[in-house]
Amino acid sequence: MKTTRRTFFKSVAALSTATAFDNLNSAEHNRKTHISLAVSTYSYWHFRPPKVSIESVVEKVSELGVPGVDILHRQMDIPEKEPLKPEHITYLNQLKRCALLNGVSFVCLSIHQNFVSPDINIRNQQIEHTKKCIQIASELGIPCIRLNSGRWNTIADFDELMKARGIEPVLAGYTEEDGFKWCIDSIEKCLPDAERYGVMLALENHWGLTRSPEGLLKIIGAIKSQWLGILMDTGNFLENPYDKLEVVAPKTVFVQAKTYYGGGEWYTLDLDYKRIANILAKANYSGFVSIEFEGKEKPETAVPKSIKTLKKAFNIS
Repeated sequence: MKTTRRTFFKSVAALSTATAFDNLNSAEHNRKTHISLAVSTYSYWHFRPPKVSIESVVEKVSELGVPGVDILHRQMDIPEKEPLKPEHITYLNQLKRCALLNGVSFVCLSIHQNFVSPDINIRNQQIEHTKKCIQIASELGIPCIRLNSGRWNTIADFDELMKARGIEPVLAGYTEEDGFKWCIDSIEKCLPDAERYGVMLALENHWGLTRSPEGLLKIIGAIKSQWLGILMDTGNFLENPYDKLEVVAPKTVFVQAKTYYGGGEWYTLDLDYKRIANILAKANYSGFVSIEFEGKEKPETAVPKSIKTLKKAFNIS
């Protein structure tokens, strides 16, 4: 068969294109993910008095050589629900100074809100609270906030909710679809502020609507925005956690890793962090993994153990 000049160049072009795609696929498959550790301030304070200051946790994390701090909003020394005042900004500035002098970065602000309410006035209050928290994150240079969907509160006591494995009845007269609509509409109203301040909204697999991967992805899938992603909490899928973590991993933008030395405050999971590391690597996750120690052992000994466990699992030197 006679090879013409035109046929020859077509063959070369086709071969080059195929090689380029093969190289691209190979590079994507072999891309090295980079994981950085953080420690949640919650690791040192489980909502029981006395409250542990953010500054003291920053100093402890610095001494442990971990680069990131994940702040629990309720742990801050400013009112949770009040609008930001000049004295609150002064406090935030002091936290920034503390982080700088201790060589750590604030990487997430873990906040609480509940969009699951039939009362539009309550939902609007929760939206305004979330917007305020976005501003707090911006003031501190924090790139993302932990977002909750909220829950029905038909089991009011949290200890009782944990005994029920996080499952509670829907509010009488309403359906789960009502809850999803309220939550989606509320998050959409927060997104313009998230974009304006450059703060990612990271929706956690938490109690309520996001207790299951299906519920979490239902909300994420309904909202098209680069400023909304998933916060993977490794300890909040109580049954068959690995299959569920694998489902949410592709949309994950931040990870909180539970440890339970001394037995958990509410429950204990025996988590295989090497397996979780492989799940995240398969999803090409590169970012922060924040330790949330939730056990009864003293954090002074349990947090260093947690750091060692996570470093080994994620091959962090």
